[in-house]
Amino acid sequence: MAFTAPKETYSGRVYPVTIGTGEKAVTFGGENVLPFHSFEGETPNRPVIAIEIQDVPPADWPENVKKTYEPVSGDPVTWAKFCQDELKAKAIALRLVGTHPDRENRSPEEAVKTVKDVLAAVQVPVIILGSNHAEKDTSVLVAVAEAAKDRNCIIGKAQEANYKTIAAAAMANNHKLIAMSELDINLSKQLNILISQMGFDKEKVITDPMCSALGYGLEYTYSVMERIRLAALTQNDVTMQQPLLGDVGMYVWKVKETSASEADLPQWGAAEERGIAWEAETAGALLIAGAELLIMRHPKAIAAVETLIDELV
Repeated sequence: MAFTAPKETYSGRVYPVTIGTGEKAVTFGGENVLPFHSFEGETPNRPVIAIEIQDVPPADWPENVKKTYEPVSGDPVTWAKFCQDELKAKAIALRLVGTHPDRENRSPEEAVKTVKDVLAAVQVPVIILGSNHAEKDTSVLVAVAEAAKDRNCIIGKAQEANYKTIAAAAMANNHKLIAMSELDINLSKQLNILISQMGFDKEKVITDPMCSALGYGLEYTYSVMERIRLAALTQNDVTMQQPLLGDVGMYVWKVKETSASEADLPQWGAAEERGIAWEAETAGALLIAGAELLIMRHPKAIAAVETLIDELV
């Protein structure tokens, strides 16, 4: 007698989101089942991995990831082209770290020039991220959203302290928006509702419930993402049906396990392999939790996760 696997049915669906323009545009989300449960329903779009670059050289990155980009990271345009042409990136995440008041405190005008130059140099979709300084991001992201008008970028991150200004700028210039809350499903839902009440299309929002690295609260991030996805699918909660972002690289490559040298901790094994594994493991867990968009750094970690997606899809 043939075995028939039991199947769950869900009343909700994740909104599909398309970013970029022309042939290089990509779409993620759109499924009506739990991650990779294609045997139960529709999973029309593959998760997307964006490669992170910065507007300034990544001086604070560990050597084992920094050296990969050393020949190109002095210039964000060269770096972006390298990711597109050599690493075959499907999307690029440009983080405007240099605008942070505690870094180089670059002006919105300087950020605009960087964004314009990068957009002119690549065809793949671009995610434009601030420095995570809520006050400075307000002025910077408004300026760069206008500079990137009609390129269908993702602008972020909008937080409780600045969402009105950033959401308005993204809406006026035809971009998608990242809504970030701090590891709490209720805060995430509240921010999505507040943004939609402004008139921003809820189907153009990407939810970032915040990320954490393996060994540093990953299980809590996983739980929050899982609860958001279950609310979207099983309860048909339209305020929770946005695709989820896992901003993996920035959290993984600052923990001890990815930065400690072999001389200090020889029992932990080869430092580079350790760091790559840490980023890949973190990203893989977030995919299973429900993330449809990842931002990552090390090419070998990205390749490992792409292979995982191939196998699960």
